[in-house]
Amino acid sequence: MFSCRRLGGGLVQAGGSLRLSCAAAGFTSDDYAIRWYRQAPGKEREGVSCIIPSIGFTYYSHSVRGRFTISSDNAKNTVYLQMSSLKSEDTAVDYCAADSDCAVERPAAFWGQGTLVTVSS
Repeated sequence: MFSCRRLGGGLVQAGGSLRLSCAAAGFTSDDYAIRWYRQAPGKEREGVSCIIPSIGFTYYSHSVRGRFTISSDNAKNTVYLQMSSLKSEDTAVDYCAADSDCAVERPAAFWGQGTLVTVSS
């Protein structure tokens, strides 16, 4: 089954880093995409990054490009989201999700549990 597991603490100071991980299981083929979404208090959910591990395609939203890095360990079926230079506006509940593509504007087929990331200023 699809799961989302966080590495590291949920509270970090501005300018700091945090890494999230997402373990994918149960897919019958390698053609899947892992998306990362976040939802800040009082705001709509935002698709911030995506990767298709089988081909190495990656996507970043404008708000995180240059600060976040998505990667995959295909042997472990795990995707990592390295978040650096964190800002207070990055405070949100982060979700990983899976689907067949990186069309983050559409709801994903499978969702992991959310994890709260709090960036203190």
